[in-house]
Amino acid sequence: MLAKPRADLVPNTPDYERLPLVKATGFREYDARWLFEKEINLYGIQALGLGLGTYLHQRGIKPHIVTAHDFRGYSMSIKQALTTGLMASGCTVYDIGLGLSPMAYFAQFALDVPAVAMVTASHNDNGWTGVKMGCDRPLTFGPDEMSALKDIVLGGKWQTRDGGGLVHVSDLEEKYIADLVKGGPVTRKLKVVCACGNGTAGAFAPQVLEAMGCEVVPLDCELDHSFPRYNPNPEDMEMLHAMRDAVLASGADVGLGFDGDGDRCGVVDNEGNEIFADKVGVMLARFMSSEHENAQFVVDVKSTGLYKTDPVLKAQGARTDYWKTGHSYMKRRTNELGAIAGFEKSGHYFLREPYGLGYDDGLASAIAILRMLERQPEKSMADLYRDLPQTWGSPTMSPHCADEEKYGIVDKAVGYFQRIAADGGKLAGQAIRELITVNGIRIVLADGTWGLVRASSNKPELVVVCESPTSEDMMKAMFKAIDMHLSDYPEVGEYNQKIA
Repeated sequence: MLAKPRADLVPNTPDYERLPLVKATGFREYDARWLFEKEINLYGIQALGLGLGTYLHQRGIKPHIVTAHDFRGYSMSIKQALTTGLMASGCTVYDIGLGLSPMAYFAQFALDVPAVAMVTASHNDNGWTGVKMGCDRPLTFGPDEMSALKDIVLGGKWQTRDGGGLVHVSDLEEKYIADLVKGGPVTRKLKVVCACGNGTAGAFAPQVLEAMGCEVVPLDCELDHSFPRYNPNPEDMEMLHAMRDAVLASGADVGLGFDGDGDRCGVVDNEGNEIFADKVGVMLARFMSSEHENAQFVVDVKSTGLYKTDPVLKAQGARTDYWKTGHSYMKRRTNELGAIAGFEKSGHYFLREPYGLGYDDGLASAIAILRMLERQPEKSMADLYRDLPQTWGSPTMSPHCADEEKYGIVDKAVGYFQRIAADGGKLAGQAIRELITVNGIRIVLADGTWGLVRASSNKPELVVVCESPTSEDMMKAMFKAIDMHLSDYPEVGEYNQKIA
């Protein structure tokens, strides 16, 4: 029997090679993320597999599960250890090999398998590993499921069972791509920069875009798990800058960038404008609500206020619900409300019929963008961007804050801004109109300027985003007010990127 996990093991010791290492903070709100070797070892991953299989049995779920792995130097070994644990718990594992997270989600439908465990750290730096899990397709685990799994794994409460097995699935990639492009190529001739940051999407995205009839300009599509140029994260300005340069150099109609596990899409228009994903979502919402009457959308609290104020969306009868940031929260809310789509500022788009199967898929999002351009042949991507009411928004900015501290800091910040509002005080020279606390706190000022502070769900960071419908100066003033307060906490460190 595998021993109960410990959190105090260190590499290059006998116990590290004998016992499972699992740090509790790796169990996050809706998936699992650890620094491999420092916070979890292979026996710890095996314990995770035992725990996940036990949880499926406890839930009465048929013990069949899809696995796949992203292109990191250690991900296959992680998947093999996870598979060993799953099989020991009595699960039949359907291994689809190297894949994207949405490919694993698709496999649940294509193979009629209820559960999924995708080995990926998404866009996290090298050294990170993780698992995205689910057993209620197209949904993935949320806090309740993660809490139950954490209790099983850390308590060593798993149960071994006979009957486990392994099925290697060799043709899933072909089925996945065929499903994506089943609507046929776009009729509009489009040149597209396909940026993959040397991540896993490089093995799939170029051929999908070519199958859609695009002339593809590949950018960092060679697989290289050292990520030699930048992390594959289309929310980071470094990747967006590289996409901009490639679009301008090639004369492309659009730049499409994909993150490390292919569930997010970022966009640069034909004039080199780096369009934050929430604004692209507004464009897609306009397009979708023109085709579907009274369309319902869900967007995360990091996203632009245009979903509520855009005159085109209002005229087309679109309705929008603001919800918690996070792929599992958003997937669940989008499906609960029967929304046609959910949009996150990070580039996770949750497209339901006829655009997708309800989960986040960067390639399906890219195809929706191509269809939008196809249906409006007189408009460039830059034209569609200019058509939106102007707002001034910040990128997503993330100051370091330890996993053990970040939620407490956010609670303190929420209390601070609530006290200002209750006392009738001002922020950035304006009265506070509204406080939204569904996920951290979104402070909305009298003129519609807003700023958000929340805890990152997958890294030891806070998240800060600001936007103003009136001026760039007001957006920056909002950020300054938030940043000055956060600087009072010694637990809050340097930002990954920051506006001046």
